[in-house]
Amino acid sequence: MAKYGEGDKRWIVEERPDGANVHNWHWAETNCLEWSRTLFSNLLSGLTILDGEGNLHIKTKTVDKVEGDAYVNVRRGKIIPGYEIALTLSWEGEVKDSDGKSVIKCDGTVEIPYIADENADEDPEVRIMVKDEGPLGKRLKEAMGSKGKPVILEKVRVYVESMAKGGPAKDDLEVKKMPGTAAKSSVPSATAAAAAAAASDVGSQKEVKNEKKGFKTITLTEKFSCRAKDMFEILMDENRWKGFTQSNAKISKEVGGEISIFDGSVTGMNVELVEGKLIVQKWRFGSWPDGVTSTVKIALDEPEPGLTVVKLTQTGIPEEDRYGNATVVENTERGWRDLIFHKIRAVFGFGI
Repeated sequence: MAKYGEGDKRWIVEERPDGANVHNWHWAETNCLEWSRTLFSNLLSGLTILDGEGNLHIKTKTVDKVEGDAYVNVRRGKIIPGYEIALTLSWEGEVKDSDGKSVIKCDGTVEIPYIADENADEDPEVRIMVKDEGPLGKRLKEAMGSKGKPVILEKVRVYVESMAKGGPAKDDLEVKKMPGTAAKSSVPSATAAAAAAAASDVGSQKEVKNEKKGFKTITLTEKFSCRAKDMFEILMDENRWKGFTQSNAKISKEVGGEISIFDGSVTGMNVELVEGKLIVQKWRFGSWPDGVTSTVKIALDEPEPGLTVVKLTQTGIPEEDRYGNATVVENTERGWRDLIFHKIRAVFGFGI
């Protein structure tokens, strides 16, 4: 065991004298916060939302705040973006009469409190405020909500897609993929990659398997200090789902019945239910391409009273969503771990 502050040398990749990160084997992290500020400023500043429709004139002014964390990790050529950002944007509005004379001018702000990689498949919350709360000010606020919010969300999706493609690290990745930078022989390279992948799976409780082209499977194994029947009831009870996810849920307890969780972001149906032992469901995320549905299988085993082992397998996960984001598999796995299993432990006290 390493001393505090020194790290464990078994997990440290020494720097090469030539500075090369061969095959991107270890993490190459790029800080993207300043780049994010610049991109959001370019995307959101000076946008015309309304230019006379209904005698209303609305446009965005400047991005006043972009705070939080944003980075891109690259390992073995794989892009893993991470970001948690709060954004504030100023806007201005004006109401004119039928003769084109100004009746009122007022300023407002747009707040997006949480833009995060874990919610890349969903649109973030957008809060619109105006300084003048009079009738005309409220009219401008409503117009900004109905006309401006979709425009703002479209620009946020551009940011999300840009981060999924590597953000400011994209150019470096393209250089590394240029002809002449590959290994001299593709056969040894493929063999080494396969061996490295096999080695990295030793002792892991998470697997990501390839299936038909464009789709993958994840497998997670988790242990809980509870009875298997209790875990089954939690996973099949919509009120408990509402409690530990802090979001709306509708879950049928019948085979063939429909399910809707995380405020409708995930929908599906029950395929097979064996009380206290097995749950098989069809799951679909709203951001996935049309017609794509995955299969979720949750097997519950109780090797001894009070200890439940949950084995999750989800097949048919698309590698990309409808917007071209290539983090669907990682986000799905992270969602199960952080938003479901860890929350169940915390709320119901089932931790080990």
